[in-house]
Amino acid sequence: MSEKTIINTLSKLAATPSSSSLIRLFDDEPSRLQRLSIQAPGLYADFSKQKVDEKSLNALLAYAEARNLGGFFAAMRAGEVVNPTEHRAAQHMALRAPKGENFTALGTNISETVANERARMRAFADDIRNGKRQGVTGRAIRTLVHIGIGGSDLGPRLLMQALKRYHAPGIDLRFAANLDAADINDALSGCDPEATLVIVVSKSFSTAETLANAQVARAWLVQHLGEDAPTLHMAAVSTNLAATADFGITDDNVFAMHDWVGGRYSLWSSVGLSVMAALKEGAFEDMLAGAAAMDAHALTTPVAQNAPLLSGLIQFWNRNFLHMQSRAIVPYAARLALLPSYLQQLIMESNGKSVRADGTPADLVASPVIFGAEGTNAQHAFFQQLHQGPDPASVDFIGFIADQEHNPGHHHGVLANMLAQSRALMGGSPAPKDAPHKNFTGNRPSTTLLMDALSPFSLGALLAFYEHETVTQAVLCGINPFDQWGVELGKHVALEVLSHLEKNTTQGMDASTAALIKRITHPR
Repeated sequence: MSEKTIINTLSKLAATPSSSSLIRLFDDEPSRLQRLSIQAPGLYADFSKQKVDEKSLNALLAYAEARNLGGFFAAMRAGEVVNPTEHRAAQHMALRAPKGENFTALGTNISETVANERARMRAFADDIRNGKRQGVTGRAIRTLVHIGIGGSDLGPRLLMQALKRYHAPGIDLRFAANLDAADINDALSGCDPEATLVIVVSKSFSTAETLANAQVARAWLVQHLGEDAPTLHMAAVSTNLAATADFGITDDNVFAMHDWVGGRYSLWSSVGLSVMAALKEGAFEDMLAGAAAMDAHALTTPVAQNAPLLSGLIQFWNRNFLHMQSRAIVPYAARLALLPSYLQQLIMESNGKSVRADGTPADLVASPVIFGAEGTNAQHAFFQQLHQGPDPASVDFIGFIADQEHNPGHHHGVLANMLAQSRALMGGSPAPKDAPHKNFTGNRPSTTLLMDALSPFSLGALLAFYEHETVTQAVLCGINPFDQWGVELGKHVALEVLSHLEKNTTQGMDASTAALIKRITHPR
């Protein structure tokens, strides 16, 4: 069948009564749970509470074949151009590949480059962890300040919160991302400059927010330790060696970034240097192993049994045929509180586009609005909307079997709440005749991802799961998930407005912006 025919079939199936009742789907399909539950590396995925029946699933699988979904993943793995607007490969899987696997990017072998850079990272991290890296006064480095933004900040920050049980003793890692000076001031507050190393993460070494914060950190180091401080107290992750040298950072302290990895897919690269140093030995490599295991699953498993690709198909169905405009990410683990923010960038920056990769207008939507928070806090925030709001949203519930905090009462309560919420969203509850405000329609879809424990391996697998799911939705909609021109526009306009603010002029500005500039520069 042609793509158009399958799309028409999916539209008709979405309008049929059989696709409208989750309870009925369980009654009608005895093998539903088995068919829609997958054990993947690091996680168990239960899609059975999603509103997809056997007919719609078969049509979705046919559409995946028509769109050559498997072929796209093969091309990505082979290092072909899958980012056409920038004529680049997308080889983030190479960054976590096991030793011995061969990867290329546009025909150039990159495996040795990846291995060498990972060895440099490991040696650098080991020296910090073991107290061998010293500052200008001979004191061991004990505090790291990681300066980046977006993909150069969200991933490392998430890892450090999620893997708190694996922190290396005696190493303090702090983050600064926001242009608001409060962020860098808080990061440096209380630090001992003699024992502090600042790591600046910017591919171009020109990102406005990152450089502004880096300049504050550099001035702080120089003030306390002298002009030579940057040589021993600063490192960078960048491709611009000329700019890092001008900043006073020696080449030996600069780690590579690559054009074949986009920022939001770069956690696995030198962007994670500070995390590698601040976690116990081997923890970062275990995370890479979890992601690599999910890569192998995504690349080799038939789509119907492929956890991330099947999830992508279901989310494609939810957004385009069940018309769900939003999706909640709710990890039932306090240490994963930053996961929704991380996935906001991954999914919406990748897929929030209205133009296809070939330049034509997109007629299918690849991204919902992503929001979320950790359970059980989320239940007291936006779950009212999830249960009774007029616009249903799909929910991802993420939980862990092991009681890693050694408090069975709390842990069973967390798991019970997670399972209860997905059950209540599905089943609902009819209102008493005298209390229509207590009506819960139910029939609201969710996915449950269950892991044995929150470990480096399982976290790596989880993040790779969402990467592959994101790419799947992009392929189905024909868009490019690896560029971010909307971000670039905002940067350009910000520079223009900054010039007007500094010069106190409004010429060429729209009436609203001009009035706001005047109010800022001439406060009453």
